[in-house]
Amino acid sequence: MTLHAAPVSAPTALERGAAAPGVTIRVDVGPLLPRRGRANVGDTVFRALTAAGAWSLVAVLLSIVAILVWKSADAVRTFGWGFLSEQTWDPVANEYGALPFIYGTLASSLLALLQAVPLGVGTAIFLSEMAPSWLRTPVAFLVELLAAIPSVVYGLWGIFVLVPWVRSTVAPALTHTLGFLPFFQGPSYGVGMLTASMVLAVMIVPYITSVAVEVFRTVPVAQREGALALGATRWEMIRMGVLPYGRAGVIGAIMLGLGRALGETMAVTMVIGNRPEIAVSFFAPGSTMASVIANEFAEATSELYVQVLVEIGLVLLVVTMLVNVLARLLIWRVGDGGGGSGH
Repeated sequence: MTLHAAPVSAPTALERGAAAPGVTIRVDVGPLLPRRGRANVGDTVFRALTAAGAWSLVAVLLSIVAILVWKSADAVRTFGWGFLSEQTWDPVANEYGALPFIYGTLASSLLALLQAVPLGVGTAIFLSEMAPSWLRTPVAFLVELLAAIPSVVYGLWGIFVLVPWVRSTVAPALTHTLGFLPFFQGPSYGVGMLTASMVLAVMIVPYITSVAVEVFRTVPVAQREGALALGATRWEMIRMGVLPYGRAGVIGAIMLGLGRALGETMAVTMVIGNRPEIAVSFFAPGSTMASVIANEFAEATSELYVQVLVEIGLVLLVVTMLVNVLARLLIWRVGDGGGGSGH
């Protein structure tokens, strides 16, 4: 049997989609196009709503600054720049100085960072690099849960747990081993700068840990595998491949925790002792800008007294904003130097 193949002709111009000479093809594509008028209205409304949300936040910030400046104007004119360097705090004699509270705020926050940074970054490394998968999720959930605990609960925990522990165990041990330093001298009553910093450290650890974990997860897997393939141990891989890549992000996490510590009020008020003095010893009671406002605002008996407390709030706002600006500059600087994820 002989098979004959059917002849195949070349496609005509119409089959290729081209118009025949002298023939005009009109295609109505109107229904396929978006309805320009309706789309523009939707975009305009959406743009207006999002812009209104963004500008409303800016307006809130400006209104906070404006009200603090307005309500503290008389105090600012009365005490001038000396208010920031004066140590005396005597409402009965109308003598006010903010230096003890500025010192207490910065000292307690920096002490808290010294304790929280190793704990938070170490926990983040464990969760992102070393924890087994079955343990990673529940531990991360519990760490993040610490951020949801109200600060007054932290204050109660500090009063019933940390204060007796610091008074009976921590302070005697520090005095015995590091008593040659002025920071660990003097009597310890439990309440004081050290106890307040310990409460603050526990409160800011979830912020540092959560951000650092996300930063470490952005490190490329090939970078880890490359370090291990070259013979690096797990610790060497983390030290040379993970930490440098996430340096800018970790600094941002630390600054986020610092900002949280600077403004904390209730928990610190309950355990710091509330004494407007500058003491070198970490065992001595102190006071912060937030705690003095919380303690004395309802008891202020004169207009000037109220305005002084509002001025302390203004100073706290300025300090917090300066810390955030410095953090942003530091992140940019580190990121430009090869910080990796900080961009």
